[in-house]
Amino acid sequence: MTLVRIRKTIDSKGVRAVMDAAEEAANSACYRVVMAVVDAGGNLLELRRTEGAQPASAQVAIDKARTAAIFVRPSREIEEQVGAGRLGALALHGARALTGGMPLTVGGEVVGAIGTSGETPDEDESVSKAGAAASFSSANVHALTYAGAKFVAEVAAREAVRRTVSPVVAVVDASGELMYLWRPDGAQVASVGVATDKARTAAIYRRPSKDFEDQASGGRPSALHLAGAVPLQGGMPLLHDGEVVGAVGVSGASSAAEDQELSALGARAIESSCHGTWPAIHLSAADVDIAFANGGLLVDAFRYQVEAAHRMGPGEVERHDTVTDIMRVAAGTATLVTRSCGATLTHELATGDVVVIPEGIAHEFTAVSEPFRYFVVKVQS
Repeated sequence: MTLVRIRKTIDSKGVRAVMDAAEEAANSACYRVVMAVVDAGGNLLELRRTEGAQPASAQVAIDKARTAAIFVRPSREIEEQVGAGRLGALALHGARALTGGMPLTVGGEVVGAIGTSGETPDEDESVSKAGAAASFSSANVHALTYAGAKFVAEVAAREAVRRTVSPVVAVVDASGELMYLWRPDGAQVASVGVATDKARTAAIYRRPSKDFEDQASGGRPSALHLAGAVPLQGGMPLLHDGEVVGAVGVSGASSAAEDQELSALGARAIESSCHGTWPAIHLSAADVDIAFANGGLLVDAFRYQVEAAHRMGPGEVERHDTVTDIMRVAAGTATLVTRSCGATLTHELATGDVVVIPEGIAHEFTAVSEPFRYFVVKVQS
């Protein structure tokens, strides 16, 4: 499973090429405009203005470019939806329903966007189209995958379960946008936002969020004014080959220091992975024994789970449409009944036995010894 992938992004030379083409188009038509280029996450890379452009156009141009980047389409499309009566489009998070933003693509992948403001919508868009049509260069960068984000969260979550604490773990991409969230039943609601904020801070500032807490508490309260920064420890950037590919934030453990410890553990998991692939997972006998005590999840991976199950008595009928259960008895005996296609089978299980229950097969434990412990590998189809 790949934790980190390669994606394209517009580089500094590419930004200049796009801006030069847009500026030439604007000047040749005597347009008084502001032009903005952003990256794929909507973050500003460069801003230019022609002579006489109105000051207000600067922010509008950025908004148009960001809309085109994060929605992966010309901003005109959102304005047209609103104009056609779909007023709900005005509530889209991060969108500005204003014509003039155009995505920049390489091989079908959006690597940035350009926005123009100052003249009529069609004139603004013509300038952005000229910039987007330019031949521009790009670079390869590492990017966290969904599987990678889930893996980081699982590493921190597994340690939290071992410590019997229930924090929220949030993983964001390099632009600070949420990719994966782990929220156990016992977590406090407020930790959802706080964990995400900590992760975002670590991602966009490329450093642990603890740095800002140390600054604020160490005599520099002005650190509270840094845009987008939350001065609370517990956020750590995720590094791959020295490049920030995202960040992890933890909130709601027993203390701020423990939040930091758990986030650092998740961050180290990416750094120690082999070339961005899924590393081997080793669970100690002590961890397994803890999980078996009451029954618990050992591994929660992308397409499978490993559970240390502990039954005290018979159970209800279960049927999984998209999951195959592979069970191995670790201790005790049990009677398992399976039903499929009108046939009922009874399986007497003992220590060391293995049973495979394919997806769609109804099954139930009708009798179990005490204790009855078994490993279950759940494979998602």
